[in-house]
Formats: sequence, C-alpha cells, structure tokens
Amino acid sequence: MSGGRPILLVDDDVSLRSMLTEQLNVDGEFTATEAGSIAEAEALVMAADSHFDALILDVGLPDGDGRDLCKRLRDRGLKLPIIMLTGVGEELDVVRGLDSGANDYISKPFRLGELLARLRAQLRIFENSEDAVFLIGPYIFRPSAKLLQDPARNKRIRLTEKEAAILKFLYRNGTTPVPRQVLLNEVWGYNAAVTTHTLETHIYRLRQKIEPDPNNLRLLLTEQGGYRLDPAAGS
Repeated sequence: MSGGRPILLVDDDVSLRSMLTEQLNVDGEFTATEAGSIAEAEALVMAADSHFDALILDVGLPDGDGRDLCKRLRDRGLKLPIIMLTGVGEELDVVRGLDSGANDYISKPFRLGELLARLRAQLRIFENSEDAVFLIGPYIFRPSAKLLQDPARNKRIRLTEKEAAILKFLYRNGTTPVPRQVLLNEVWGYNAAVTTHTLETHIYRLRQKIEPDPNNLRLLLTEQGGYRLDPAAGS
C-alpha cells in the first residue's frame, strides 16, 4: 500500500466502487482497497498482514448482508470505524445497521462530499479512543498509550505527549506534507508562545527514536517547508 490511510471499500457495484476508489485516492489522504463480496472483504480484513483504518461497507452484497459481516467483525474484536451504505433509508433499516456495530449509516444515492466528511469525522473520533492502532513502518502505533511497538524486534518505544501528537497529526494527513506552522499550531495551539525551532527539536528527537538510520530518513521526511510521514516505508 502507498502512504495514504488504508480504507477497505466493499460494494458489488463496480462503477460506484471505481468512482469512490478514485476519489479516495485522489490527493494521497487515503488508499482504497476494493472488495465486491463479503467473502472477499472478510479475507482481506482477517489476513495476518492486513490493516485498514476504516471500512465502507454496502448492505446488499451478492453473498449476504453487510450487516452480518459487520457484526462478525465486531464479535472478533475489530474496532475500526465502519460506515454502512444502503439503498434503503427507512428508520428500522438504519437501526439494524447501527445495532450490528456500524458507526454511521448513509443512504444511496449519497453526496460524495458528505461521505468523505463522515469518514473523516469517524476517523477523528477513533483516533482519540483507546482502541486506535496505526501502522507506521515496522511499528504498531498506539496514540492513547503514546507507544510504538516493533513486534519483529520485540521493541517498545515510549513517546512524549508532543511526539505522539506530531505522529498522529502527520499520519492523519496521509502523504500530504504539513507546513511547519500548521503542525506547530495543531500540536502546541495557536496561542502558544513557541517557535518553529521547538518543533524542529521535537522532530529531531522523534527521528532518533523511530528511524532505523537517522542519517537516512525513511519515515519522517522533510518536504516543502514542512514534514511528511511515509507510513509504508521500512515495514
């Protein structure tokens, strides 16, 4: 996968799926993986090396009901945001979808901008929960615990609050570079009496912790007057 946030899109409508995939991938914020059936989606989600930040799931699929898949995934402990798509918007239908464990429910036809806004909203909620887990290079990143784990080397890296906030904000922006001042404002606040030198110092210390070779940067890159995270590098 590329550096955008991985999203699994499950719908048997090939043209709709293609359009949504194109829009999700357009600016590098997301990287969409497609599935056209429950069996295909379940195989992708449960694969040992798979990781998705969110699931967009159609109700009506050729081999079953998407809500049943949603419930099975929740029963197996999967916590990621799930947004259901349906051609039926009746209250009972919506309630059944939410009861199956979906975070949100959108009726077709829908406006693309609304779907993307709801996806981002659910991701923001999840990011601030104790269940949030992201893959960055060889690491499993748990923002709430301010912890990076490298299972292959049985290594744990403790982060400061600011370091964890920097990583989380950069991850949220996918492959899009974040200007220094924007990152400074997001992490320290707009009224904080700090300079970009403070940010640069934290970036330096963060790189010493996470880069396999701090002299050959692969994960946390300097680019276009700011910084960019490449979560797929070094994995």
